Amino acid sequence: MQYYYPEPIAKLIDGFSKLPGIGPKTAQRLAFYAITMQEQDVLDLAKALVHVKKDLHYCSVCQNITDVDPCHICQDKTRDRSVICVVQDPKDVIAMERTREFNGMYHVLNGVISPMEGIGPEELKVKELLVRLGDEQVKELILATNPNIEGEATAMYLSKLVKPFGLKVTRIAHGLPVGGDLEYADEVTLTKALEGRREL
Repeated sequence: MQYYYPEPIAKLIDGFSKLPGIGPKTAQRLAFYAITMQEQDVLDLAKALVHVKKDLHYCSVCQNITDVDPCHICQDKTRDRSVICVVQDPKDVIAMERTREFNGMYHVLNGVISPMEGIGPEELKVKELLVRLGDEQVKELILATNPNIEGEATAMYLSKLVKPFGLKVTRIAHGLPVGGDLEYADEVTLTKALEGRREL
C-alpha cells in the first residue's frame, strides 16, 4: 500500500513498521504525525536515535547497556559486591532498581536460552558471568530470569553451571501478583505461589 505515498513518507512508514508492536496502520499514523511536528522536534528525535545507536555499548563488567564504561551501577562503591542478580535484559535492571530494595550488583545476559529460536548459552553473556565469579568475592547469585519456559531453562542451566563455585544460588519467588485473585490464577502460578510460601 505504501507505493501510493510520496517516497519520503513511504520510507518513513516502512521505518516505523520495523519497530516491535507497530503495525501498518500505526506506522502510517506515526509518519503522518511526524509531518505535522516542528522541524526542531523532528531533528531532536533523529539525533536521539543516532545517539542511542552510536554512543551506547555494553558495560565491560555487568553487560548492561551504558554510555560510560564501567556503568554507573558498577562504579558505585556503596553497592554490595557479594551479591549478583542475573537478569535477561537491560529493562529488567531498570525494573529492579525502581523497587529500591536491591543494593547488589547485576549481570545482564542479554537474552535467554531458546532452542526454538536457535539461541544457546554461547549467544548469551554467560562467559562474562563466569569470569566475574572467578574474579570477584561473590557469595550469592540471584537468578531473576522471567518465569516462562526459556527463563526457567536458563536459570536451571546457570545454577548447574555455577555449582563448582560453591556459592549460594537463589531464584526470585514466583506466584500471585499483589492485588491478584486466586480464582483467576492458573495452576502453574498457584503451584509456584505454594512452593514459595513463607512463615508469617
